[in-house]
Amino acid sequence: MSQTEVGQVRAAFDRDFVTVSIDAIVPLKSLRQGALESGKYAQILCSIKAIGLVEAPAVIPAPGHDGRYYLLDGHLRIEALKQLGIDTVECLLATDEDTYTYNKRISRLPPVQEHRMIVRAVERGVAPAQIAEALGLEADTVVKRFRLLDGISADVAEKLKDTNCSIKVFDLLRRMSPLRQIEAADLMAGQNNFSSVFASALLAATSPDQLVKQKGRPGRPATPDGQQIARMERELAVLQTRITSVEDSYGIDNLHLTLARGYLSKLLANPNISRWLTRYRQDYLAEFERIAEIETLTVATEPSPPQIAPAV
Repeated sequence: MSQTEVGQVRAAFDRDFVTVSIDAIVPLKSLRQGALESGKYAQILCSIKAIGLVEAPAVIPAPGHDGRYYLLDGHLRIEALKQLGIDTVECLLATDEDTYTYNKRISRLPPVQEHRMIVRAVERGVAPAQIAEALGLEADTVVKRFRLLDGISADVAEKLKDTNCSIKVFDLLRRMSPLRQIEAADLMAGQNNFSSVFASALLAATSPDQLVKQKGRPGRPATPDGQQIARMERELAVLQTRITSVEDSYGIDNLHLTLARGYLSKLLANPNISRWLTRYRQDYLAEFERIAEIETLTVATEPSPPQIAPAV
């Protein structure tokens, strides 16, 4: 193989779009139950009504060249076009019958990028109400996303621009000083945890002098000192590491549990084995019966501690 051939990258699509009758498009999968009642489908429908189709579906010619096309990506878009009574659609013509990339390798739009798109649209004269109509959202939601980075440090916005942290995270960060926002963003990035729960824990561990003073709000109770904050952050880091470790091994552990439970269930179903265990190994019998009754790893395998009534 020549160096030129090695360096070539084959295009996954033809350069030109192809206009296809929607009746000639054959879906390669069935939509899940309730898909047409989902919020995502409603947004697609509103977007097509307001501004037309943004992303073209991907198709590949059916074998035999009988005029039909197999639909690789864009099932909800095709259903929306059918509902709107549109007969034809411009499609990307794929060169490979590959549906894995579309279904598994999806790039979600992070909140910061969505904010910047909305800001750019507003700066170009698009009204928030029109954006809301195109996205299938409430106008107040668009305004809130437009103001997403108000009170947020520029360094923090840069750190979080490619993360899928929720809008609530920015609301929590906004209550911190700029320096504390950067510290919190570094901690979230270091633990790869951008959840609102983790951000709430960081806010709770923030000293009063690192908080933004809120007008009309009463003073907050005393917060932990520096040593307690450092210890809390270390404990949070250790907890996050343990959670990640459990997530990595959960599938294999669950499989082992299922196999062991099935094997013990068959043993206990044998009356000869049950009688022998009852006579000679009652402690083993009790443990085997408890394991055989476990359904998932979420079920506790240890006796629950006695409940203590809260003090009134």
